[in-house]
Amino acid sequence: MEFLEKFFTKYGQEKVIKWFKQICLAEAISWFFLFTAMIWIRVDPEGILPIVYISTIGSIHGLFFTLYLLFLPATRKVYEWDDEDYVFALISAFFPFATIWIDKKLARFDRE
Repeated sequence: MEFLEKFFTKYGQEKVIKWFKQICLAEAISWFFLFTAMIWIRVDPEGILPIVYISTIGSIHGLFFTLYLLFLPATRKVYEWDDEDYVFALISAFFPFATIWIDKKLARFDRE
C-alpha cells in the first residue's frame, strides 16, 4: 500500500478523481461487453470468433477491474471515506454496474 500512496501523491486530487471516474465508467461498460461475450459463447460454443471475443473482452474487463481496485486507496484518501464506505466500494467491484453508483453517489464531496 505504501507504494500506491507514493505513486498517487505525485498527482493532484483533480487528476486522481478524473481517472477514477473514467475507470468506474469503463469497468461498468466492460461488464456489459463481458455479458454479451458470455451469451455469444453459449449460443455458438464451437465458433472461433466467440472464443476470441470472450478472451479479448475478459482481458479488458480484468484490466479495468484491477485499475479500479488499485485506485480505491487513493480515492479513499481524497474523499475521506470511512471503513464502511471503503469496504462498500471494494465489494461493489464484484457486482455488475455498481461502479457507476459508486461514481455518482459515493464519490462526491457534498454528500451527507
